[in-house]
Amino acid sequence: MLAEEEKILTRECLQMALEAGASKARASLSKNTMNIVSTLDGEVDKITGCLDRSITLNLFVDGRYGTFSTNKLDRVSLRQFIVKAVAATRMLAEDVCRDLPAPSRTAKDAIDGSELEIYDQSWHSVTPEQRIAFALGNCCGRSCSSASLAPEEYVPPQPGHSWKLISEEGEYSDSEYWNYIVDTQGTEVLHAETSFEFFTDLTIQDSRGHKYSGGWWEAAPLLKDFHPGKVAPAALQEAVMQIGPKRCRSGKYRAVIDSEVSQKVLNPILDALNAFSIQQKNSFLTDTLGKRVFPSGLDIMDMPRIPAEACGKMFDSEGVATSNHYIIKDGIVQEYFVNTYMANKLGLPPTIEDATRPVVLPFLTGSIPPRADRRTLMAACGDGILITDFCGGNCNTATGDFSYAIQGYRFKDGKIVHPVREMLITGNIVDLWSHLIAAGDDARRCRAKLTPTLAFDNVDFSG
Repeated sequence: MLAEEEKILTRECLQMALEAGASKARASLSKNTMNIVSTLDGEVDKITGCLDRSITLNLFVDGRYGTFSTNKLDRVSLRQFIVKAVAATRMLAEDVCRDLPAPSRTAKDAIDGSELEIYDQSWHSVTPEQRIAFALGNCCGRSCSSASLAPEEYVPPQPGHSWKLISEEGEYSDSEYWNYIVDTQGTEVLHAETSFEFFTDLTIQDSRGHKYSGGWWEAAPLLKDFHPGKVAPAALQEAVMQIGPKRCRSGKYRAVIDSEVSQKVLNPILDALNAFSIQQKNSFLTDTLGKRVFPSGLDIMDMPRIPAEACGKMFDSEGVATSNHYIIKDGIVQEYFVNTYMANKLGLPPTIEDATRPVVLPFLTGSIPPRADRRTLMAACGDGILITDFCGGNCNTATGDFSYAIQGYRFKDGKIVHPVREMLITGNIVDLWSHLIAAGDDARRCRAKLTPTLAFDNVDFSG
């Protein structure tokens, strides 16, 4: 829990900063408690408990700005630290664009941290024995076998190939996080959340000595919504399905990008909409506000205020209130991400500093039914390549040109026929999205970015 004494101490930091010579200040207290049980090959390998607690100060001194952080939170140490921080800020160059956000923009409804319903009081009653049971009981070697693999997608090993599990690492963790922000203009906001997570990373070996790895994870802010039993079968299936990869000819294919990795082609858009990228002349979306850049019907929203779902937030790091709103509507760019500093520097209206929880809404063409997942989109595409992982590469934020290494599966008539590896996809992000066939309705709710399975036409593959 966050004690009232900790909140009082954070507020006192503002007064210490003013007494030391700051004209304005913001103080942010972060407190994270985590318990971890790590396993190796089905046995407990390590048990860890940690508490991280720190205060970050944003100081505005004589037209100058500095950011400082400390984890020594007794009053004597804090006062000495703040006096030195103010003195150090005076040595920096002037930056008149730095300021606190207008009080009218900051959140007024983030009062006790319970507003988003992502803090589970039962976190306090989880015992060490239960944590060990979660970690061991959901290991692959103890909880699944070939029979756990989904029959509708399972690709049997090629003739002459069998497999065995040779290593497995797992980790169960649960955590409690608090963030308390105050500033000298009266802002006071509080965020609280819990999280329960489990992941498995395993390696198998086929009869020819080739090794393949698979991994999966599940997470939820509430214990009642936490389902770690799904993890090991999913990780095992990912590994087994990679046995016997074949090369594909270079050319243009339809691409279906699995929801687990599809944020890779959304991230460049979000980065290019950030005012910092625009100010640095490093954005392919400069001067696109209010213009249709993407396909008609494509909607991308920021939805940080969905109750009882992971990664929600009532405010950003400045304390500015978030909201559920469109980033792109009907293919038209609706906003840039503009914090107070960039607003003053570029003369743009301030918004929020970044997308908190972006959501790609379903985009379904033709006869594709609602609730579409990757199987549905593969059937709609007929032939193509399913991308299940990105293995390197980059996107140039200034131009939108990208080159990504991928692995996945060749599919025909909507069915997976064999795995593929060592291929590249290349192109331009805007052009890629202009060939969007569909966005499904299967985004993983435990992720910060809710990107569903995406299907594109006319994608350049080389291998």
